[in-house]
Amino acid sequence: MPSAGLAPRRRVVQLTALLSMVALFTAQLVSALVPYVPVFVAAAAANLALDIYLQYKQPGLLSLLSKIRFDVTVRQLLRDMLVLVGLLRIDGIEPLAEQSPLTVTLLAFYALHFFCQAVAVMVRRARTLPIVTRNIDASALHLSAAPPRILARQQARRLLTFSVPATVGLLLTAATTDAYWGGIGLGVSVVLMGGGAAYLATWMLPKKRAKSDQAVMEWLDQWLADYKPTVAMYFSGGTTSAYQANMWLSTLSQLDGNPLIVLRERFMVQKIDSTDVPIICFPKVATMFSLETSTLKMMLHPANAAKTSQVLRIPSLKHAFINHGESDKLSSCNPYAKAYDEVWVAGPAARDRYQLADIGVDDKDVVEVGRPQLSPIRPYAGPPTGAYTTVLYAPTWEGWDGNPGNTSVVLAGENIVRHLLADPAVRLIYKPHPMTGSQNPAAGAANERIKAMIREAAAKRSGARPGPEAAAELAARADALSLLTAKKFRKSVDEQERMMLQGAPDGDSRAAIAEATAAWESAYWASLPEWEHQIVTESRPAIFSCFNQADLLISDVSSVVSDWLSSEKPYAVANTSGLSEADFRTGFPTVRAATVLAPEADGVPALLEAVRTPEKDAYAEARAELKEHLLGPSDPPSIVRFNAAALALSAKSDARRARAAARQEAEIPAQRDESTDTVDAAEAAMDADPAEELESA
Repeated sequence: MPSAGLAPRRRVVQLTALLSMVALFTAQLVSALVPYVPVFVAAAAANLALDIYLQYKQPGLLSLLSKIRFDVTVRQLLRDMLVLVGLLRIDGIEPLAEQSPLTVTLLAFYALHFFCQAVAVMVRRARTLPIVTRNIDASALHLSAAPPRILARQQARRLLTFSVPATVGLLLTAATTDAYWGGIGLGVSVVLMGGGAAYLATWMLPKKRAKSDQAVMEWLDQWLADYKPTVAMYFSGGTTSAYQANMWLSTLSQLDGNPLIVLRERFMVQKIDSTDVPIICFPKVATMFSLETSTLKMMLHPANAAKTSQVLRIPSLKHAFINHGESDKLSSCNPYAKAYDEVWVAGPAARDRYQLADIGVDDKDVVEVGRPQLSPIRPYAGPPTGAYTTVLYAPTWEGWDGNPGNTSVVLAGENIVRHLLADPAVRLIYKPHPMTGSQNPAAGAANERIKAMIREAAAKRSGARPGPEAAAELAARADALSLLTAKKFRKSVDEQERMMLQGAPDGDSRAAIAEATAAWESAYWASLPEWEHQIVTESRPAIFSCFNQADLLISDVSSVVSDWLSSEKPYAVANTSGLSEADFRTGFPTVRAATVLAPEADGVPALLEAVRTPEKDAYAEARAELKEHLLGPSDPPSIVRFNAAALALSAKSDARRARAAARQEAEIPAQRDESTDTVDAAEAAMDADPAEELESA
């Protein structure tokens, strides 16, 4: 989250820029009417330069101006109009003989600008495919590289940049009263805009144009038929929610069968971490129904989303809700869970939680699968042996309702950190939730104050640091990992070009990435002195890597606690709910083996003593029992149980399809017999004697 002082500073900069723009327009108008050529030329040039600068440095301000209908086209038209007014007022320039051709050429430039914009819109639409893929060879679709960004997607920068020669030429005409310069400048601008439009239009030619939407969907149907997917992970969410899907990538790739990742938002394709699993994004519901005729049997859902109901309409698929972490919070027992065929949980605690919540989820539909992602977490190996006790403070965020009781950051965070920093033998690792402050500004402000406290305390410490070889090793490991995971594209890349570049992966990159990540994490921690406090806000090192460095966790009621328990190390949970400690332990089972910290955090010194002296650790046995209650048994391994659950649900999908096929086969003969009876009756009616029919009547 940005620092607290950054927002006011940004507002000051934006206000200054806005006032400067108004002043320059005013100076340009006044000096054009007087006229006063030096000020006129300087104001016009500075006005254009300021607009170009703002395009790169203050896009937010320009977006606000566009909302009040003072967009880039209006601003540039106004600037050029004032230039023409100035030329009319300057002695020595003939209005008819010299200025009229300049005005006509300027109008031609704007006509080409609007034509180029129309071509850009057509090209963007032609390059927007009905689906987006990754880790799939899409060369059959005739994908091509994207056109230059300034031509295809940056109409504001295109207009301003291509206007520079025209403005320079007209201002030289104002300074010298020679229309020759204005003609040259306008001619260059016209050539740039016209040539750009013509070049951009080449992307509409068959050689650079991808297949039609219908052909793309036919290709996808064929790819699905060849790949034969069996299990998919379905995910939809906002820009900050990708971590909910990323935590399941390693598990998905280890399942039997052919896994698939199904997304709904185009931007999410690049938010998914490195993986070998094929990815398909279906922005529209109609395209997603291609899955109905595929071999796909089931879907895993790590999060509830508005668009989840759309995929639940496909009757041939079975659906399992796997969540993106388990905790005692109400969000872990959402009534929406009853929309799925099964709800997969880690252990008995979650099963009990659903039954106590009484939200309509039948116990027979709850399947215990453990938490396969927890395998990298190292088990408890005894009390700290070095000079420092490493404490990981990993509070959760404030939640969608912004309740201060959801996170300890607001009410207890600063007290917790203050007590930890007061112990000279503590090394603190602070890793706040990435969404901290997104709902409650007070949480964001407290988060920044905590960071400032840690930085100040770290600055007061000193000691031996790892040598330059440690930094060199980290750089080498970072480069190796970047080669496997970094998504490096040129600036003009668009969605279609990414599809072309991110085709079928070479080899088993999952194993290589896991090995490179482990090597980077080892080098990262080795490059830091053991006495230095750390603030971790980036995606790497991951939370599990921080687990392995820490002797103690302090957190809130969240899935972090459940995951930490797999190590059986000591932990504490902050109680900012307003409940008594007894009620807090009763209401939240994950707290039963924890030290409970009040908002004042007075219990931190005793907690540290218990970590350093196992004889004083009163919760060791309780943690072992709670671990199995929360995460299930260690044998068989979680991934084995997870895979078995996937195979079992797939079998249910197969059984349903078999029943549907049997019903269809039974209906066809019945329909055929019914049709035959109708034909026989008609033939009999035609053959009957009319006189006999009358007599019978």
